Amino acid sequence: MAIVYQKPKALSDDVLHYCPGCTHGIIHKLVAEVIDELGIEGKTVGIAPVGCSVFAYNYFNCDMVEAAHGRAPAVATGLKRSMPDNVIFTYQGDGDLAAIGTAETVHSATRGENITIIFVNNAIYGMTGGQMAPTTLPNQVTQTTPYGRDVNTAGYPVRVCEMLSTLDGVAYAERVAVDSVPNIRKAKAAIKKAFQNQIDKKGFSIVEILSTCPTNWGLAPVDALQWLRDNMMPYYPLGVYKDKEGEK
Repeated sequence: MAIVYQKPKALSDDVLHYCPGCTHGIIHKLVAEVIDELGIEGKTVGIAPVGCSVFAYNYFNCDMVEAAHGRAPAVATGLKRSMPDNVIFTYQGDGDLAAIGTAETVHSATRGENITIIFVNNAIYGMTGGQMAPTTLPNQVTQTTPYGRDVNTAGYPVRVCEMLSTLDGVAYAERVAVDSVPNIRKAKAAIKKAFQNQIDKKGFSIVEILSTCPTNWGLAPVDALQWLRDNMMPYYPLGVYKDKEGEK
């Protein structure tokens, strides 16, 4: 019997608002496929952030809550503690998670909150016009660093997975990318593991996903994928940074 490809049931029919070539759509699809495969749509609650994915509540068929800028892990903590049998995930960009939301991220991680965080890293502020983000690379040109990020004045980028992997409360931290079919498959496996960890009550899990922003990078979509490979991957190496299950 032939297998016919179908849109994930956990993904709504709404038309995505993202720019051409943006990889948010790929990541949405992977999250929805995992929700379908685990059969958890009816008890899953997602937290939408402030940023390009601010309208994520339109795109997933599970319950969604909108959080103030950077506060998604705090909202997720409250939801999980009040509804421990539900599956709670946040979907956040680098400005939301690693700038205004740094404290919420770090403290929910060190407490070992049993939540799942999907962290989309495109090295720039996308929604507000392409300013420097905490993850912007050294010498990378943005609207607020027209001559490139100068580490002497702006400091160095934040490597989130490396930082969180030092915390005892973190059960799982992995960095993946969605630039190619093999990497997309690995990204889905990481997302599924992060959700399964929560179901199994293993604690805090984060999947960092290297993503593109063709519009604010000033590149065609295909060129943006290559820029990610050439520039982001060397600075943000892919791989598992912590896996308590694998350490046993």
